Amino acid sequence: MKLVDIAEALDARVTGDGTIEVLRAVHPADAAGPEDLVIAMDKALLPLLATTPARAAVVLEGVLPPTGNVVACVVVKRAATAMAGLTTLFERPIHAEAGIHPTAVVAPDAVVGTGVSLGAFVFVGSRAVIGPGTIVMSHVTIGAEARVGAACLFHPGVRVGERVEIGDRVILHHNASIGADGFSFITPEPGSVETAKATGQVGASNRLLRRINSIGTVILGDDVEVGANSAIDRGTVTATRVGRNSKIDNLVQIGHNVVVGENCMICGLTGIAGSAVIGNRVVLAGRVGVADHQKIGDDAIVMAGSGVATNVPPKAVYGGYPAVPRDRALEQVVNIGRLKSLYAEVAALKARLKSVEPPPEKG
Repeated sequence: MKLVDIAEALDARVTGDGTIEVLRAVHPADAAGPEDLVIAMDKALLPLLATTPARAAVVLEGVLPPTGNVVACVVVKRAATAMAGLTTLFERPIHAEAGIHPTAVVAPDAVVGTGVSLGAFVFVGSRAVIGPGTIVMSHVTIGAEARVGAACLFHPGVRVGERVEIGDRVILHHNASIGADGFSFITPEPGSVETAKATGQVGASNRLLRRINSIGTVILGDDVEVGANSAIDRGTVTATRVGRNSKIDNLVQIGHNVVVGENCMICGLTGIAGSAVIGNRVVLAGRVGVADHQKIGDDAIVMAGSGVATNVPPKAVYGGYPAVPRDRALEQVVNIGRLKSLYAEVAALKARLKSVEPPPEKG
């Protein structure tokens, strides 16, 4: 691939010889020869260009690379955007055999579109529909009446439950579970949780847990991505929904009846309890917990490790446990750090008071 073509794809410009051809994009420390394109958009990596065997590099605007073998640069305006483009240009395609593997089991009344690849030991249930160009890798289960859109990619071990609806270009990573039953149980009479919420004390015992069945489904919009070992539970009666272009990290739990908006980013180890509503373009950082029935407004950000127990307004930044507005959360952290000196000051003040107090009268 020529540098001029790379620059055009990245909306960037070339300095030096734009006809240089490269075979792969690498970290400067991994460059092995003149066919490599080194990515040095981080200023800390620039010194490595002085000794690299590569002839071409990607750098940020306004940066002057050191002299050495590098004779041409692709100059970009924004590192993150350029990285997205570079990894797309140099991505190695998934190895998927065309057609249906002999060990795959496809129900006779399932509909498999043109150009679909079904890997080894795939199961496709009755009346399921798989759109054209979708790649389903080995050991994937697609339940009865599920509907999968076009150009999707399901990695090994994915489980898609019955009646689940998945849009176009959806990526499900290893062992993702879409459409398991929700965690819904009730006691015949008010149990420990209900009495504790009402009075602050446990006033009953859970003698019997009765199952609430999940007769709803899961609906994933177009261009959604779900990370490895994440689980999205089906709704109780309605659907659990994830909006278009939202991205879900590894090890995320999304409970029954949850609604996630469009273009959200939900990071690893996050848990969203049943019936919560997450607005559009929301960012939930790592290990965030969202309590049931809470609402997080559009464009809000919740900081890592936070516990959301109340509604979060749109465009707010919340953090802490329980989560509060960012400034208040940081103030609490600072105040905790001051406690040791405060205790010492109080102890010194008590000592001074004792020294000036008159001795108690003898009766």
